[in-house]
Amino acid sequence: MTKLKTLIEAARPRTLPLSVSGIIVGSAIAFAEGFFNPYILILSLITTIGLQILSNFANDYGDGVKGTDNADRVGPIRALQSGIISAKEMLSAMIVTTIFTLIVAITLIYISFGSEQILFSLLFFVLGLFAVAAAIKYTVGNSAYGYHGYGDLFVFIFFGLVSVIGSYFLYTKKLEWDVILPAISVGLLSVGVLNLNNMRDFQSDAKSNKNTMVVKLGITKAKRYHSLILTVALIAAMLFLLLNYQQWTNTIFIISFIPIILHLKRVRSIRQEQLLDPELKKLSLSTFLFAVLFLLSYNNFL
Repeated sequence: MTKLKTLIEAARPRTLPLSVSGIIVGSAIAFAEGFFNPYILILSLITTIGLQILSNFANDYGDGVKGTDNADRVGPIRALQSGIISAKEMLSAMIVTTIFTLIVAITLIYISFGSEQILFSLLFFVLGLFAVAAAIKYTVGNSAYGYHGYGDLFVFIFFGLVSVIGSYFLYTKKLEWDVILPAISVGLLSVGVLNLNNMRDFQSDAKSNKNTMVVKLGITKAKRYHSLILTVALIAAMLFLLLNYQQWTNTIFIISFIPIILHLKRVRSIRQEQLLDPELKKLSLSTFLFAVLFLLSYNNFL
């Protein structure tokens, strides 16, 4: 396998639909209120994809240099683990991705706020720096928060609250309290994907002292936790529907609940951690489906 192909795989393309789900949902609410700017949409999507790729590179690098990605790991072989990409090369890829993402983010901020709303620009620039730091510090360094069970919290904040509410604000320059409900939905569905990943890697993480939420809880409680967060995600979306219902098309996104509920049933019945791997893609795509149908539910595209 070539270095380029290995690096593309290290970017983990299958995680990218999940990463843009919050942007789609936040944009959907803004569009429904009459706010639309194609440049904000495109740049928001590129920024989010850049941050996700950076996070994936950093995860590969951090787990690789710590030895967490080893023969005991259930998932696919990572770039550093394979030996095709060196630690120095992955670090270079992280630096390039960071620079590119920050340039796009600064352009996005300028287009949204111009030179007049300097306080908003500074706020979002700082948020961007925090997002970059969070992407890197998940597994990189001695104080990597992913090794202490805080990954779930950071995923909820950045994939849910920041992604949905932040993108909504970029269009509208205002905050509405009910926007937090779909932000909770996307955030918790994203936490569910991370929780699946950690349940799959439970054995190898425990041996490597990577104390994820699953390692702390144990598999049985982690499955209960999984059911809880996904159930709350669906309830939050339904509450938003009840508060904003205007016509039957607003209910279209409920279709996405079907694969999520079926996923929950499968997870409860799985007894071997390695069999959880296919569920990662299913839940990630179900979250993306939720976002797309949410967009259709509140905008007159049909």
